[in-house]
Amino acid sequence: MPERFSSAPPSRHAALFHTAVSLGCAAAVGLSLLLCVAAYRHAEFATFDLILLLGMGASAVAFGDIGRFLLGVRVHWLRLLWLVVQRWGIVFFLTVFAIYLGQYGREVSRLVMVAWLLLTPPLLAAALVLGRRFAVRLYSAPQRRRRAVFVFLTDEGRHLAENFQRAPVLGVRAVGYVDNRLAPRPGQDTVLPRLGSVAEAQAWIAAHPVDMVFIGVRWSHTDGMAPLVEALLDSVASVYFLPDFALFGVRNLQPAEIAGTPLLVAYDTPFLGLARVAKRASDLVMASVLLLLASPLMLVAAVGVRLSSPGPILFKQKRYGAGGTEISVYKFRSMRVEPPPPDGTVRQATQDDPRVTPFGRFLRRTSIDELPQFLNVLGGSMSIVGPRPHAVQHNEFYRRRVRGYMLRHQVKPGITGWAQVNGLRGETATLDRMKKRVEYDLYYIRNWSLMLDFRIILMTILLVVRDKNAY
Repeated sequence: MPERFSSAPPSRHAALFHTAVSLGCAAAVGLSLLLCVAAYRHAEFATFDLILLLGMGASAVAFGDIGRFLLGVRVHWLRLLWLVVQRWGIVFFLTVFAIYLGQYGREVSRLVMVAWLLLTPPLLAAALVLGRRFAVRLYSAPQRRRRAVFVFLTDEGRHLAENFQRAPVLGVRAVGYVDNRLAPRPGQDTVLPRLGSVAEAQAWIAAHPVDMVFIGVRWSHTDGMAPLVEALLDSVASVYFLPDFALFGVRNLQPAEIAGTPLLVAYDTPFLGLARVAKRASDLVMASVLLLLASPLMLVAAVGVRLSSPGPILFKQKRYGAGGTEISVYKFRSMRVEPPPPDGTVRQATQDDPRVTPFGRFLRRTSIDELPQFLNVLGGSMSIVGPRPHAVQHNEFYRRRVRGYMLRHQVKPGITGWAQVNGLRGETATLDRMKKRVEYDLYYIRNWSLMLDFRIILMTILLVVRDKNAY
């Protein structure tokens, strides 16, 4: 499943905790470097101050959201620690890259840098354990837990109440619900006691200490909602609305504001304004560097394709790009040239596909056949990271069968993506496999950041050699 294993308390105060955790991670990175320098005092290290500044600064950014994983119902420590190792690897790589780019490489002690690379993950793990213990003490203390009442207990409200009961670290204690239905819905009695009708809600809240009121939003409840909200103005309770996501068919509504008007966003592209500029700039820099470094390998691959079988060196195929417009995607040709089938169908490559040449199989196994797509990146039709593009015919087939399929085209397609590094590379032999791929693609779009892009690139590099789905 996509990486969704956190749920922070419904309070802006959690942002302060997230900041404290990110600064704690940055401090762990700095302490690790100090210990390494102290242990190898004989090593010459003229750029220590610069590396300390770069490493701690990059860590504060890289671990800026790590605190939210410590405030969840459960902490999945193995997944969290793997995430930390990946992000630390990116920070270390970028720091070393910046040092050598600034021509300070000769002043760096390689012994200290290797020790820093290895020592930092345990210190980061210790910082996270301390952060979790601090969060439990901070939010779970009975005198600090906020008391909550639910109005119109919907399925979303029941789920939230269960999480409050299972995880005191969320800092909220659900005391009950009010609803006009005398007969509780299935399962509600096991979650919370009924406190009365909606008309009695104001009196009950006035007579009892209540810090939070969660109002379930349903079309059938809208008539009595405005008077209730007005009445709650005469209390000190914080008021939250819980939309019934079943009404919209969307479970990931996000609050937003345009020209002072509040909105609930169902689907949107993250690549607007500065985010779009940052994404494009990172694509241009990385694609230029990688093409320069890979040019000798691409020359060898071109010669190999030419000698392996008759036909063009590059394979060009129409696929959908951003906005659903057609683009031409380039790859090194890995198959024999054959006349198209009479019905015009486009066959996916399969394992042991007889159309693939021996040299083409090597290209596909090592992903060298994808290198020409960096030309697509430079041209602006693709990105290094994004949902993988499919042939136009496959797009038209799946868009009618997979819900939300075309939302993948809110962004540019990528050479690699979140689905691919999570085991969904290669043939989509079943509809369920394509649905899973789309689920991961939409998760990437909703949660995009440059750090996530760097993480996917790092995971791709690690997977290239051992990916069993490459053929």
